[in-house]
Order: sequence, then structure tokens, then C-alpha cells
Amino acid sequence: MAGMYRSRVSGIGSYLPEKILSNKDLEKMVETNDQWIVERTGIERRHIASEDQATSDLCVIAAKRALEDANLKVEDIDMILVGTVTGDHQMPSTACFVQAKLGAKNIMAVDLNAACSGFLYGVSIADQFIRTGMYKNILVIGAEVLSRYMNYKDRETCILFGDGAGAWVMSRAAEGQTNVIESSHLRADGTLADLLILPAGGSKIPQSHEAIDKGLNFMTMKGRDIFKNAVRTMASCCQEALEHNKVAPEQVDWIVPHQANKRIIEAVADQFKFPMERVIVYLQETGNTSAASIPLAFDWAVKNGKIKRGQTILLTAFGAGLTSGSILLRY
Repeated sequence: MAGMYRSRVSGIGSYLPEKILSNKDLEKMVETNDQWIVERTGIERRHIASEDQATSDLCVIAAKRALEDANLKVEDIDMILVGTVTGDHQMPSTACFVQAKLGAKNIMAVDLNAACSGFLYGVSIADQFIRTGMYKNILVIGAEVLSRYMNYKDRETCILFGDGAGAWVMSRAAEGQTNVIESSHLRADGTLADLLILPAGGSKIPQSHEAIDKGLNFMTMKGRDIFKNAVRTMASCCQEALEHNKVAPEQVDWIVPHQANKRIIEAVADQFKFPMERVIVYLQETGNTSAASIPLAFDWAVKNGKIKRGQTILLTAFGAGLTSGSILLRY
């Protein structure tokens, strides 16, 4: 019966560009050093898209890997959702370019701009479309080419961010199947929008020589305020998910948090007395990849035998907006 369906994660995939920007490389570009970066963030390196790679190109590689993992063809997909703040163009949507490159014809394709929470927003939206019976298989992608928006003279931001893509195929679960999305809990607080922002390029400050001269085409961040609000919002969203599903922290096999800063991750885990041994940390390899962060870390954890089918997983993120959210799922 329509409205009684559940959704599951049927396939996962990810992609990291080949070029690596290490902390040692950054030492030559900005006043910083490897020890300082590792101690304060946990990041050791990040991957950088090649000059001929757009966000949609990263999406397509991750998407094909997810489709293969799900044992589905492009023709089986009913909808494409792309979480990104670094789309190929201001318009049209990056999802439309992904659709064309995959050869998926006449299906819904749209971008979601929720920054680092974008993938969770996408999974939640896909879950709703499947629950209502409207669609059976939805491709959800989180992808960013953040390196194009970095000021490599600003150590507040350039040490943190990298490029990458992760994708899930969300599918209708069979009747009685327990490996499903249990619930999602999403939020936003626009009063804090100025804490992490890319000022130029929109209708308020169109791209211009003046904007570029002022550096407004680069991302800016108020790090201390972001840290404080990240811990608060992710911990609150996790608590909401646990209470909604009547699940105790010890019943969760893994937390997969947004990979922004190891200190933030440790602070969130500490709120629940949750051991770091059961928290997926992959940012040492990727840096902060925004919407790609969670699916990249999830895919890595599955491939390395940490996350297994049947386990209970708690996802949580925060991002510019400020957006935040959590999802509890049985993988």
C-alpha cells in the first residue's frame, strides 16, 4: 500500500581525486606546519580535483560505483539528488549534468544546497519519496570541489577543505526487511548564516572584478563560533534521533559524523560517553569535503570491514546555514 513503504541503502560508492595536497605542501603556501594542523584538526592530507574535473565528474564516478554495488542499472533509477555548494555552474543544476553523463533519461534531477548537511538532507528527502510509494530507486550524491573556492593565503580555511564525492542508492525495502532508514531529524538556523559563507557569486554580490579584488569569491569562516555551534547542534540532533527511536547510545554500533575536525568529533562523542573506537574518522585522508564527507567516510568504513550489514548506524552533520541533522539507520 502506498505510504507504507520503507527505504534501505542498497548500494554505496565514492571517489577521491588522484592529486593530493598534504600538510607539508601547505607549509610552502601559507604560514602553518604539519604538526599544528594535525594537532588542531586531525587532517593529514586532502584530495584536489584536476583542472578538467568539475563536480559532476566526481559525482558520476561515485554514482557508477554505487549502482554497481546495488546491482542496478542506470535505467532503474527514478530520481537524482545532488548535495553540493560547488556546482558546475550557477545554473542549471549539477544533478542535470550528472543525469546526462549517466544517460538517465526523463527522471527528476535536482541539487540541494545545505552545505555539509547536504547529503543527510538528500537521504531524508529520498526516504520520503520512497515511503510514499512514488519512487523505488533514488540516487543520492554528496560532492564538492571546494579547492576552487579556497584562498590559499588564509590558513583559517585552506588547511581544512578538500574535494571528493560519495553516493548511495536508496531503494524500496522488501516487506518485512529490517535494514531500513529508521528516522531523520533535520534543522537549520539562518541567524548564524554569516559564520561560514561564500560572499560573492549570488544575487546579493554578483561576481565582478571588484568582488574578486576584495577576495569575496573565497569562502570565509569564523572558526571558533563554528566549532561551538557544531558540537552543540550535532549532539542535540543525535540525542533527538536516539530518543525518537528509543535507542540507547550503547545500542549504536557506529557513529558516522561529518568529517570537519577531529576535536569536534571527539567532543560530540564525549557528550554520549561514546567510545571513539566506534566513531568513524576518515578526515585524516580527506579533510572536510562538505556534502561528500559522510558518504566518503561510510564507504571507506564498509570497505575496511568496520561497518557491516545489519548494524545500527547514527549519522550526524552540521554545515553552513547553519544546517544540521541526524539519521538513524539499520544498514
